[in-house]
Order: sequence, then C-alpha cells, then structure tokens
Amino acid sequence: MVKGIGNYRWRIVMLLLVATTINYIDRNVLSFSMIDEDFKREMIGLPPGVAITDADNAHYKEWMGYVDSAFKWAYALGYIFTGWLIDRIGTRRGYAISIFLWSTAGVLNAFVGSVRSLSLTRFMLGLGEAGNFPAAVKTVAEWFPKRERSFANGIFNAGANIGIILTALTIPYLTLNYGWRLSFIITGLLGFLLLILWWFTYQRPHNHSKVSASELAYIHSDQDVIRGQEVPWEKLLTYRETWAFAIGKFLTDPVWWFYLTWLPDFFNSHQALNQKLDLKTIGLPFLIIYLVSDAGSVFFGWLSSQLVKTGWSINRARKSTMALCAFCILPIFLASTTNSLYVAVALIAIATAGHQGWSANLYTFASDLFPRKAVASVTGIGGTMGAIGGAIFAAFSGLIIGRVGYVPIFIFASVVYAVALVLIHTLTPEMKPVEVQEI
Repeated sequence: MVKGIGNYRWRIVMLLLVATTINYIDRNVLSFSMIDEDFKREMIGLPPGVAITDADNAHYKEWMGYVDSAFKWAYALGYIFTGWLIDRIGTRRGYAISIFLWSTAGVLNAFVGSVRSLSLTRFMLGLGEAGNFPAAVKTVAEWFPKRERSFANGIFNAGANIGIILTALTIPYLTLNYGWRLSFIITGLLGFLLLILWWFTYQRPHNHSKVSASELAYIHSDQDVIRGQEVPWEKLLTYRETWAFAIGKFLTDPVWWFYLTWLPDFFNSHQALNQKLDLKTIGLPFLIIYLVSDAGSVFFGWLSSQLVKTGWSINRARKSTMALCAFCILPIFLASTTNSLYVAVALIAIATAGHQGWSANLYTFASDLFPRKAVASVTGIGGTMGAIGGAIFAAFSGLIIGRVGYVPIFIFASVVYAVALVLIHTLTPEMKPVEVQEI
C-alpha cells in the first residue's frame, strides 16, 4: 500500500477474493461428492446398499470424466460470451449476471438423479462461472496501476484455494451427516448473498464516493488513455500477444482443473499410496495443500510486482517469476509413484503453489499488453482456450485413470509449464504493450 493516498482499491480486491472463493466452492462440491458411496450409486443407477464393483468404479470414473468435460466445454463457451459482454455492458452488470447464473445452477445440482441430468446442471454452472475471471481481471485493470496488478491478481486468485479449503473442510461433514444433496443447496445459496453484496458495493473508481481524488489519480497514474471504439474480437485474434496468453492458458489450465476434480479420488483410490483417504480424513491434507497454494498465489504475485518496482522490466519480472513457478511444478510426477501419503501431499502442495503463482502472473499479461477496453475480451479468449484444453483433457482423464492410473497425467503436469513458457517467450520476446491506435 502507498502512504498518503486512499486505499479503497484494496477493499475491492477483497470483494473479488470473496467472489472467487464462492465461485470455487460451488464448482468443487462435486469433487468431494464423487467419493461418496451414495452419490456413486445414484450416478451408476444402483439401489442403496448394493456393493460397487471394480468394474462399476471404472465406468463411474469414465462417466465423471465426461461430466467434467461438459462443465469445461460450457466454461469455454461462457468465456467467449462473458468476456465480450463485460467489456460492453460493464463489470458491475456483467459480473452480476454470471453470479446469478452459477448460483442457480449450483442449487439445481442438488436435484439431479443421473449422469445425464448432472451433465446438464454442470454445463449451466460452467456457463455462469466463466464470468468470474474476465470480470475480476477487468476490475483490477480499472482499479490498479500496472505496477500493482500482479499482486492484486494474486490476492483475488488466492480465493480459488480458500474456496477449495473451505469445501474440503465442510462438504465431507455435510455429506456424511446430511447427504450430498444438501451440500449443493447450501453452497449454491452462498452465491445469491454474494450477488447482493456485489451489486450494492461495486462502482468504477471515478463513480465511487469512497475513492479520494489522490487515490483516483494514483490509480490512473500509469494506465492507458482510452480512445476510439470497442475492440473487435477478430482484431484481437490477429495479435501474437493474444495468442501468447491463450496458449499459456490452453496448456496449463487443464492441469489445475485436473487437481480440482480428481485429487480427492487420487487420495481415495490410488493404489501406490500406503494410506487412503475418505470423507472423514481428507480435510487435513487438502487444508495443507491449498494453504501452501494460497501462499504461492500471493507470494509470486507480490514477487513479480516487487521486481517491477525495483526497476525490472515487466517482461523480465513476469517471465522470471513464471520460470520459478514452473521449476516448483517439475517434481510433481513423483507424487504418482511414491507410496508415502506425506510425500505426495508435499509435492502436490508445492506444485499447486507454483500453478497459482503462474496463473496470477499469466492473468496480468492481458492488462500489461492491452488497453483496458480490451482486457476482459482478451481474458475471455484466453479463458476459452484454457477451458477447451481442460475439456479435452477431462474427457480423456477418466479413461486414463480408470484403465492405466494416474502416472501419465502427473508426468504431463510436470513438464507442460516449461513448454508453455518457451512458447510464450517465442510469441512475445519483449512484451511490448499494444498501442491503442494500432487497434
């Protein structure tokens, strides 16, 4: 924080943190419900109390892969629409529409009775949840100068981990004591409380009564001046900078999505581990993993911003930080071969911290390279590519896990960040901002 000016912008980041937390709670309830025996029987179509065979489990994992893929295809479609919508109707209204849609879908998840109906409600959830990051990244671009954006992005991005932690600590208890349906209802209703909070709190800085003149001047101290009309998507797609961001998302988002969906099952069923976790014991390992992950999001976001403040170029600061994140992720393949639960938890914690630091810096690319009127659209394009990659990866994950196991997927996760960074650097060797008049 800067002394001598107001700091209301940090309250806005905390609101984004709350929103991202609830977003991730709603999407992650299924990951823990998946290992509940009653939920499995409901999706497989078995009567209560009937034993679930190994063959049933293999089919179940394959079907859950397809359900997960449906969510991600919807997320991709939602990114296409919401990024465009938010740039045109504004962050306040665009984000409100997304929150309403995902919260409604979250509650409807409680009333499914088959894989087909679950796929439909998860598809609707994906459409709504796709608005979170385009809206949040655009909000940061509106409220922060460039030198503070990666830190601000790191803070709200930490909501992903907080959401997972809260899900891991509460959903097993709710599911065991009250059933999986109530878990979806309670978490879905949180979104409607968020909608009220967002609508009565958020305004752009120049319209907000609680933003001082000195803070407003600071917010705009190194931002671009907006001229001209809206930026069309077809024009954005001609820029290498857009594709650098999009390819980074396409290659690495699927790994994070894999963690969100399959880690509970990995700890519950992976044959190499000497200890298995169930709904009664899974909370503590997830608390450790995502607390470390949260620290990674904030630390690597802070580190990049700090390097810029000490005189490093944005290009050097962002890419050096992302290289360090990729190095942290490299040993993750060992988690699928060790028999020690503690070693697996440690390796996964370090890797998820690396991913969140990577993500915080990658999201900053959109606001580093493009004018504010294009930020949500560029974020939407990148998010669409990430969701498409996630959907393809999800469709094969269930098959691979059911038939081969987790090793091939963890090997992919360990190397893909380094590959992505090489491609990003090839496309944007200097990270020069796109001039407004060029668009």
